Amino acid sequence: MSNDIGDCIRRNLNRYFRDLDGETPHAIYDMVLASVEQPMLEIVMKQAQGNQTVAAEMLGISRSTLRRKLAEHNLS
Repeated sequence: MSNDIGDCIRRNLNRYFRDLDGETPHAIYDMVLASVEQPMLEIVMKQAQGNQTVAAEMLGISRSTLRRKLAEHNLS
């Protein structure tokens, strides 16, 4: 199975670096995680029909971690 998500991230990071136009990059790690985490949480919560216990199990994280992440992204 190909890693379509990884390929997408590679393409976008290459574009990000190309478009910097001499600017110094910063906080790339946080930028990428935030960019991926919010849509992932939105889709998983939709698939779990809003059930945080089911969503946490799907994500492989605890329910309290899920609640914290939902709040961080204003999705709660």
